This record gives sequence, C-alpha cells and structure tokens, in this order.
Amino acid sequence: MNDVEQRKAAKEFSEFWQGKGYEKGQSQQFWMSLLSNVFGIEKPEEFISFEDQVKLDHTSFIDASIPATHVLIEQKSIDKELNAAVKQSDGSLLTPFQQAKRYAAELPYSIRPRWIVTCNFKEFYVYDMEQPNGEPEIILLKDLPKEYHRLKFLVDTGSKRIKKELELSIAAGKLVGELYEEIHKLYLNPDSLKSQQSLNILCVRLVFCLYAEDASILGGHNMFGDYLKRFEARDLRRALIDLFKVLDTPEDLRDPYLDAELAAFPYVNGGLFADENIEIPQLTEAVKTKLLENASEGFDWSGISPTIFGAVFESTLNPETRRKGGMHYTSIENIHKVIDPLFLDDLKEELANIKAIGVKKNRKNKLEEFQDKIADLTFFDPACGSGNFLTETFLSLRHLENEVLKELQGVAIVLGELDNPIKVSIGQFYGIEINDFAVTVARTALWIAEAQMMKETEDIIHMRLDFLPLKSYTNIHEGNALRMDWETVVAKNKLNYIMGNPPFVGIRHSNEEHRRDLKTITSVISKAGALDYVTAWYILAGQYIQKTNIKVAFVSTNSICQGEQAFSLWHYLVESCCLQINFAYKTFKWENEAQNQAAVHCVIIGMGCIDKNIQHRIYDNGIITKCNNINQYILPTDFIWITKRSKPLSCVPEMIKGSYPTDNGNYIFTKEEMLEFLKKEPLSESKFRRWIGSDDLLNNKERYILFLKDCSPDEIKRMPYVVERVKAVAEFRGRSSKEATRRKALTPMLLDEERVPKAEFIVVPVVSSENRRYIPLAYKQPPDMCYASAFFVEHGSKYIFGILTSNVHNAWMRVVAGRLKSDYRYSNTIVYNNFPWPKPTGAQKAKIEATAQAILDARALYPDSSLADLYDELTMPPELRKAHQNNDKAVMEAYGFDWRNMSESDCVAELMKLYQQLVSKEK
Repeated sequence: MNDVEQRKAAKEFSEFWQGKGYEKGQSQQFWMSLLSNVFGIEKPEEFISFEDQVKLDHTSFIDASIPATHVLIEQKSIDKELNAAVKQSDGSLLTPFQQAKRYAAELPYSIRPRWIVTCNFKEFYVYDMEQPNGEPEIILLKDLPKEYHRLKFLVDTGSKRIKKELELSIAAGKLVGELYEEIHKLYLNPDSLKSQQSLNILCVRLVFCLYAEDASILGGHNMFGDYLKRFEARDLRRALIDLFKVLDTPEDLRDPYLDAELAAFPYVNGGLFADENIEIPQLTEAVKTKLLENASEGFDWSGISPTIFGAVFESTLNPETRRKGGMHYTSIENIHKVIDPLFLDDLKEELANIKAIGVKKNRKNKLEEFQDKIADLTFFDPACGSGNFLTETFLSLRHLENEVLKELQGVAIVLGELDNPIKVSIGQFYGIEINDFAVTVARTALWIAEAQMMKETEDIIHMRLDFLPLKSYTNIHEGNALRMDWETVVAKNKLNYIMGNPPFVGIRHSNEEHRRDLKTITSVISKAGALDYVTAWYILAGQYIQKTNIKVAFVSTNSICQGEQAFSLWHYLVESCCLQINFAYKTFKWENEAQNQAAVHCVIIGMGCIDKNIQHRIYDNGIITKCNNINQYILPTDFIWITKRSKPLSCVPEMIKGSYPTDNGNYIFTKEEMLEFLKKEPLSESKFRRWIGSDDLLNNKERYILFLKDCSPDEIKRMPYVVERVKAVAEFRGRSSKEATRRKALTPMLLDEERVPKAEFIVVPVVSSENRRYIPLAYKQPPDMCYASAFFVEHGSKYIFGILTSNVHNAWMRVVAGRLKSDYRYSNTIVYNNFPWPKPTGAQKAKIEATAQAILDARALYPDSSLADLYDELTMPPELRKAHQNNDKAVMEAYGFDWRNMSESDCVAELMKLYQQLVSKEK
C-alpha cells in the first residue's frame, strides 16, 4: 500500500466505525479490519490473538495481543471512558491501562508487551512500556485518515533485510573472534603491543579478503579461498605474506615471473596492505580449517551490514571491549533517529518532490542538481568509534543517489557514456577516534559499504564499475577529540553536519584523564558544576559551529537535560554560543549490544545557530510535535534557567538535607547490632536514635545511630564500648586526605554534618524509582533523624504534604530533577526551592489537607506493607490510588488547572510560567 491508498483505507475504516462499538460483539471485527484493510496484513487471524488466558487470583482473559510486535490490547465499549477506573471482580478499582498492566505482569518475561493499547472504538490510548509512567499518546478514530501512521507500531516487525544483515554481521563477528583466538596463541609473545597490533591488522586484512572474494571484488568468487587451498598449513604464513605484497603492488610494477595465480589478484591500494612489517606467526591446521572451511567456504560475507559489522568486528578484537564481554553495536534504527531528522528526511522529501515533476527536461536538471548537492555534503563524527554513523550515512546517501540514477534512466539519459556515474564518495566523511584499531575498522567498514553500493549501482545502470584500486582517504583521524583542533580534521567552510554518539561517562565513573580533559573544556563556563564527560563534545561543537550553517546532532545520556546540567551546559550554549535546539528526542532506551543489551536512558539533541526559519520538532514515542522553540528540558517553550537556590522561592518551610556522620560505620547499627551492643553497654540505650535514609524509609528497614552530641565527658567515660567507637571515628577522620575532615577528628562525638529535626517532620527520599508515579513521603517524629540520602521538612502541615505528594509536584520533579541511572534524584535546591506553589482559597487548602489525610489513612490499612510495596504501580492498593487521584484533583484545582483535560506536559509548562513570574517579582 502506498500513502494515498492507506489514507483512503483509513478514511473508510473511520467512517464505517463512527458511532459503533460493543466490546463483546464487535472487538474482533474492529481489530481484524484495522490490520487487514488499513495496514495490509494479509492473514490478520494469524497475526493477532484474542482472549488468551492469564492467571491472576482467578482466570482472566486478555482482549487481544499481537505477539510479533509485542502489543497488548485492552478493549472497551464505546460508552466507556478510558481514564475511568472500573471495579474488578476482586473489588479493586482499575483503569483499562492498569488492568492491562496487571495482565502484563503475569506473562512470561519474553512475551511481555512493549506497547499497551486501550481502546473504546472512538479513541486509542497508546502506552509505551519503555516509559511506564509516561503519558499515553491519544489517537482519535475520526483523525485516523491523517494520523494512521501513529499506529504503525502495531504491524512494524522491523525490516527483514536489516534483521538478516544483523544476524549475518554477528555471526561474522563470532567467526572472526574464533579465528582471532586460534591465531593469538601462536604468537611467541601474544600480549606484547607489536603482536597485538599485528594480529589486529592481520584480521582486518583477512576479513577484507573474505568479503572481497564473496562480493567478486577480487575478480572471481572464492578466489582467496582457492588460492590458500593450494598450501599446506605450514606454508600458509608465506602464502599470506606473498599475497599481501601482491595486493599492495600495482600490476605494472610486479615481478613479471610472478606465479600466475598470484598475478591474477588485483591491486587494492588504500594502505590496507601497505605495512610489510606486521608479525604473522607460523599457522596451524586448525587455523587453516577455520579460515577455509568455516570462514571462506562456509560463510557468505557479501550480505553483512558494514554499519553493524564494523562495530561488532571492533568489539570482537579490541582488547578493551573484549574484556567487558559481549558484542557491541549501535542499531541501524537508532542511528537513523539521529541522521533522519538532521538531514535525511529533508533530502528524501526533496527527491520525492523532484520525482513528481512532470516535465522530463526539468526533472532531469533537478535530478542532476540534487546528485551534485548530496555529493557536495560533508559529514563529521568526532567520536566515530568503528564508523557506524559515518558508514550508515554513506549508505543512505548512496541509496538516494541510486534512486537518482534510476530516474535519470527513465528520462533517457545514457549513463554508459560516463566513466563512472557515481558522485557520492567516502571522501565526504570525516572522523576522530582515540583507538587505533577502531580507526582501521572504520576505514574498512566504509570500503565494504562502498563496494556494496557499487554493486547496487551496477544492477541499475547495467554496466561494470571498477571498485579497485581503493582510494587512499585519510579522513578518519586517530587522536583524542577533546585535545584536537577539529578544524585541522575538516575545515568549517567545507562541513555541513556533525553527528555521533560521544562516550557516556558519568562524572563519578570518569578517570583522571577524563576529568582533566573535561576541566579544560568546561573552564569557559563560570558555574560548570558536575558536568558529564559527554558535555565536552557539546561545548566543542558549540564553539566550532558559531556563525556557520553547520548542524549538529548527538546522542547522550538524558542527564544533560536534567538537574544542574540543564542550566550549566545549556546556558553556555544558548547565551554564549548563540545556539538553538532544532529537534530533540525525549528520553528513550538506547540499546546498543547484540547480546546483553545495555539500556542507557538517552536523549538526542539536534542543534545549530539561531535560525528563525527552522520548524522545531520534538520526537516522543513516534509522535512528532512541531513548535516554535525547544528548551533544555525538551519542552516546547522558551529556555527557562532554573538554578540551585538556597531558600524556597515560595513562602514555605525549608527542606533540609539529613545528617552525614563520616564515621566509617562506627555509629550506625542495624536493630540486631544495636540490641547486641546494648547487652555490653546498657547505659548507651538513651543515645540511640532511629536513622532514616531513602532505602530505610521505602523498605521499612530499621537502622539506628549512636548520637552523642549531648553526652558529657563523664557519661562517655562510663561507657567503655562507646569510647572505643569514638576513638575509631577520631582515627578514621584523622587519616582523611581532606583537611576539613581531619579537623572534625578533634570533635569525634559530633557528626560531620549535623542537621537534626526538633519537631514532627516529612521525610523525602533523595533517590526513588522511575517506575513510581509518586515519590513516597512519610511523617516521622523526633528523636528519629535522617541520613543524608533523605531530606526533611519540619512542621510539614498536611497541606505541605498534599502538595509535595501530588502529581503536580512529581511532574515538576520529573522534568527538573537529576537522575541516578534512570531513577529520580530529588534535590532541595533545584526541585523544592524552585517549585512554584499555588495560592489556594481557604476552601481549596482545606480540601488538600483532607485528601492528604486520606492518603495517610489509606496507607494505614496496610501496616505490614512497605512504601515500596504500596507505591508499586502494579500492586498499589485501590484505596491508596483513589486517595492520590482525589489529592491530584484538589491540588490542580488550587492552581486553577483543568484536571480533566490537562496533560502532564501542559501542567509543567504552566508551572514554568509561574516560576518565571515569581522570579521576575523577586528581581
């Protein structure tokens, strides 16, 4: 189906189902028709499954599921609201989404849904389970003719070609790994630098020869394998040395008496076979078997994806990545999340418009201009690794060029008159990579990509093109991108796009070299704070592209759009470098390993110099939002600079960080340890206080602290086991490398940082799971006290509690707070002190106090459950959920917000406006 046909089918489907929809009688007909008529599924009865059983405390049935695309569907009748909670057979109140999530939790892990769709025949609510607390995307049946593409995830099983290439590439990587292991042990000194480098170069050469013989680049199929078959294992070393020398020698300079089979090999050039001094050990029968039977005869290399294989190959043979285990690659899908909105979507649209030109002469001229245009574009990846972004971009441009060549044939252009109609070349692609082996792999991957696309062009123009000899491009540079002048790699006036996936290294996991480079680069920022290593690439790119039309797109951890970094990085880029965010992907999981996939929570940011003509775009779960500006939180609004604030912006009690003991564990006890200690030191009983950190609060853990602040010398001396603890603390602090800590050794009975509540207080955990809609808060009484992993608010009224536990406050927190991995990292100075509080009427305030108390009452019904249990989205008791929903409504009413229709994003946007108003008044 083309786009026109699908729009027509979607319109017919929408019109037919308007006003219809009975859950029990029409659900299957509705979904079968959607899949078949709108999305072209030939056998929908084999694609979608209905009424599958799932075991809860009773047998229930899933309305529908699509196993191939990991979709679970909860269907309701047309008169049912998808936001409304319905009483279940067990008495609980659940919305259709919560009902579906409960079903999903009982399924085997391998078949749990990525997508949950709730539907009432007139609306589709789409939930992406990569973001289980995110807002649903809502698609109306009446809008389906123009928005059918938003439901394509129902049938998108991925490209079969890409999947095949992926499987081949990983299999090829394993073959190379096995060959590597077999040859590695044959070196006299296998772990020496020379042997390691030689083995890596040898493997690159073998891979190129294996690919080249299957792609018929060398002149004949299996030419490499047939040549090696002539030799016994003991002669393989000499055979390879002779072959490599021949491949590096032009035909007119070769020995005229050269063996005929060797002489048949073409001149390769490109520097791939240039180094004659690489160390090759004496090879064995086992190596010959793996090389010939497994790698040459037993495997077809022509179908690998150079984009993926380059990365798999590099991680297979790079000692550093080998130690970490697994094969690492960035999926083609994720690469396109960067390059499509950066430039490729626009180029595709431009070509589509050219192909639609009716006048042949005009179409021909525009096609030729377009080909010249894409052949003139220059791309740069300053952290290119094995070149996967560059390789995939090259392949994408060449696919476009081949489309041009097809069209030119259609307007009667005789391509045979040209020596080579191909204009796009790997010479347009530049990179920097710190690892020497990755540099070699990147160059080889580009050569393989070039060979594959040349074959595709040959099939279009029906003429033979010469791939060899290779061009000797030196555009992939070895070096530290943070210490290099990027303009020595590629000049500004030549460059169009910077892109890539710079290293994800958090400040806490960086080494001394990382920190030194980062400090040098961030010195231009007055309040740099704890910036992640990846921000160095943003800063250098921002400096590099000033007063140019160069566009940039990087993948990075979402930390750069959260907490302190959202101010320190973006304030510099916007105010000092005069940049804007052109497009951005909201947080998603960037999976980049073939086996044990590393799910890093990432954003993609596309930026450039100020350009008022650009239509800004936010990408979120397949939905594109067009807007006039994108700020540092990836919201469709102006930049709002939220910085650390020592006191609350609104008139509310201070939120204080808990105490920090610096005691090497001497003052902290579990309940069992305290009871054991009291047997030896009964006089110390009155000195113990309940000690509450985030984990203790959430999981009902009992810990205690030996609090000696008010202890007199006489009391201490009467407790010898306490004296031992005090002495140990003094010695521990005295050994510290920090002068301030060594000074605290003089007062070992005091905590290092001492903040003790004197009245009832609300405890707020610093770290809380991203899977919770609400950060769980709790009231505590002195003498309990908090550890530094929690905050507390003294004299926290029920009104304060109600606001803090509301989804309004949690929505604000989700945007402006930092993250620990993917979990929320609450901050008093960023989140609480900047939060704009409402100005409720007396009645509104009383209502919030009542709903806050109802939350506490609902919790009290489950005295044996921890806060972690109570606030698990799957197991939250219905009474507690209802109490929170009522509290959310009351708080939104106090702000004057429409709780029925306002999305979470809209809510945060309004809070940002209130924040700006408060800051303006303050000034």
